[in-house]
Amino acid sequence: MAMPRSGNTLFASLINQNPNLACTANSITLEIMKDLFLLKQTDVFQNFPDHKSINNVMDSVYDLYYKHWPQQCIIDRGPVMTPGNLMVMQQHFKQPIKCIIIWRDLMDVLASYIKWFENEPTAFPNKYGKNTIEEKLMMLMNKDGAVAKELIAIENALKPENKHMSHIVRYEQLVTDPENTLRSIYNFLEIEYYPHRFHNLNQVVVNGLSYDDRVVGSNMHTIKTEMKLEDNPYKKLIPQSIINKYGHIKL
Repeated sequence: MAMPRSGNTLFASLINQNPNLACTANSITLEIMKDLFLLKQTDVFQNFPDHKSINNVMDSVYDLYYKHWPQQCIIDRGPVMTPGNLMVMQQHFKQPIKCIIIWRDLMDVLASYIKWFENEPTAFPNKYGKNTIEEKLMMLMNKDGAVAKELIAIENALKPENKHMSHIVRYEQLVTDPENTLRSIYNFLEIEYYPHRFHNLNQVVVNGLSYDDRVVGSNMHTIKTEMKLEDNPYKKLIPQSIINKYGHIKL
């Protein structure tokens, strides 16, 4: 669980070196669960409220979705800890919930977005009639967008009653001390450590599938093959209005 541009793809590239462990791309499983849950609000269901039958389907979503995946352990990427998602998952997942949070400072996340959409004409923020950096960043911070949903999920995950389910990884730790960072994740997941490679990294491919970034814009999910923590000069382009509104968000 992490905001976009926080190291999700780098994390997946590292984790997926282990043939027994898979980290997904941004997953639709929570959307499947939500849509099934919302069916209970329809007139058709309420006219004949067969809760047991629809609950059978919800209880089986993850088993069915990943039925053909060969890995023993799957890290499903999505905002599982939003209050609504967590409620549904606690009712239907039938296993202990363990959430890995990758945290990158929000201003660094926004600077990464700026670097991308200022250099990539096909980037999706350039397609919605937004002309200035401020307009594009405000669009990204939409309350229904991925950044906001992940922030809500992280906030809920860190509440005292939920904190035991989560393991926090800071982006800087992942880049500068990847081995110890991954060892801590393996300990959290209670699985045997796998000797990972931290150089000459692969782009993310899971079970023969890779990202089709024509949908969101070229190079959205392209990672550097060598890990190095660098200052992003585009951080200086973040408008003061954005800093005033969101700069207080820290972990």
